[in-house]
Amino acid sequence: MSEVEKKKITRDGLRNAFKLFKYIKPFQGEYYVGLFFLLGSTTTSLIFPKLLGDLVNAANKESVSQSMNEVALLLGAVLLAQAIFSYFRIVLFVNVTEKTLAFLRQDTYNHLIKLPLKFFDKRRVGELNSRISADIILLQETLTTTLAEFIRQIITIFGGIALLAITSFKLTLFMLAVLPGIIILARVFGKFIRKFSKEVQGQVAESNTIVEETLQGIQSVKSYTNEYFEIARYRKKTEEIAEVGIKSGRYKGAFSAFIVFGLFGALVAVIWKGSSLLASGELVAGDLFSFVIYSAFVGGTIGGLASVYTSIQKFIGATEDLFAIFSEQEEDIQDIAKLPEKEILKGAIAFADLTFAYPSRPEEHVLTNINVNIGADQMVALVGASGAGKSTIASLLLRLHDPISGAILFDGKDSRDYSLSALRSQIALVPQDIFLFGGTIRENIAYGKPSATDEEITEAAQKANAMEFINRFPEKLDTLVGERGTQLSGGQRQRIAIARAVLKNPKILILDEATSSLDSESERLVQDALEKLMEGRTSVVIAHRLSTVRKADQILVLDHGQLIEKGTHEELIQITEGIYRNLSELQFNLH
Repeated sequence: MSEVEKKKITRDGLRNAFKLFKYIKPFQGEYYVGLFFLLGSTTTSLIFPKLLGDLVNAANKESVSQSMNEVALLLGAVLLAQAIFSYFRIVLFVNVTEKTLAFLRQDTYNHLIKLPLKFFDKRRVGELNSRISADIILLQETLTTTLAEFIRQIITIFGGIALLAITSFKLTLFMLAVLPGIIILARVFGKFIRKFSKEVQGQVAESNTIVEETLQGIQSVKSYTNEYFEIARYRKKTEEIAEVGIKSGRYKGAFSAFIVFGLFGALVAVIWKGSSLLASGELVAGDLFSFVIYSAFVGGTIGGLASVYTSIQKFIGATEDLFAIFSEQEEDIQDIAKLPEKEILKGAIAFADLTFAYPSRPEEHVLTNINVNIGADQMVALVGASGAGKSTIASLLLRLHDPISGAILFDGKDSRDYSLSALRSQIALVPQDIFLFGGTIRENIAYGKPSATDEEITEAAQKANAMEFINRFPEKLDTLVGERGTQLSGGQRQRIAIARAVLKNPKILILDEATSSLDSESERLVQDALEKLMEGRTSVVIAHRLSTVRKADQILVLDHGQLIEKGTHEELIQITEGIYRNLSELQFNLH
């Protein structure tokens, strides 16, 4: 997302924005000192035009007692003070902003990573990444620059008008009647012209797309003899661009004429009125000089308020989107150093009237009334067509989702009675689509146990038959796997995932079609590694290839979310017209 959507500034929006200041609180001392320097720099900038007027008046010894040199020295001192105030204001605001945003980024990421899987099912990664990057960068700009600029502008407008009124009340009323209205009209006119500029940019992008598509598909263009069709399409688009550009040019010309006539005319009117006051003796030359500079200050600041207001709207939008994430309920995740005795699993699993539907489709049951008992250290296979509910059982075992009715029992105890972190720490999943992080092989294996020693990592890799290919790499375990493991083959990625699971040493192992997309040699190595991994653990194996589940203690056959058959391979192939027997006949040509 390139730009956060602007939102109206509402009471709820402001309430959300003020939540941000809890992150500033630890650094509020620095923030208030920064505000002091902001006030100092703004005040000195307001003093500057007055002293310039005094410098002009100092030429007339009869009207002003100060000498030109004294005023010049005072001006130098004010400039120095403003430079010092500006330096410390920027340094302090940047310090506070960087510390605040580091704190906010950490809090956002910590919260995000603890949210349940159902939250991520409804969100796109790009959108979430935008929350933690683009939105926070916008907050950075606001906290560092926009808020300071807003405060500075408010002080400049009210302070400037007050000083104008002190200089000449009559001339101030005249200036306020003429200049602000012209400046606001100029801002509105400018915004209207920018709309045309954006339209031109959009159409140029469309014309570039035509060029890119036709050149990429030049073979199709030529084979269908559509050269003249593409020429006509491009000509039409470029003519549209020219038409909008010409229209934009007319408005730009009008805007330029308006600026010359309106803004400069307003300034001329102020100077004309001031000159008449000067002639009547109600104003001195230096005061008129100061007044004109103050008028430019106030006018420019009023014009700049629109841009600051737009930035604040974006800021409100960013905080609303960001804090919407914080309204989501976290999972109860804990950092467990050592498992309590009562939370250690022995490996028995039971499904009691298990029914489940995804939150996005509550009326569509994925699993219905599943009842199964699995003994500790048993190997159980889940078989069925795609969409039968096999992978859903895997996610329910890990409590990535919870059933809508019924329960999953571990050693006779409801899964919801276990600490979520304790439960997941004793279950390992080896999926079909392996995700590897973009670091080294060592780092990816160690993900199963971040505290593992080099010896433990090497031993896990050997058990997974992974050292066979790791030793062929010059960097061995320190070989970079590339983004998502793209530098490795499917079989190599699977064996790293198995090594990761070996290192985790789970009590319950879930294998989700772990060999379905491998060639025969890779499948043999992976299957051998899996058999070693399954020893002494409860294993739940999801498989399309029935050759991998013949040795299972139980085979559960699912169809449209219901448990249709269960038994051993030998028992199930005896069932005439049974689903498992039909699948076996297809794969093994049994008669």
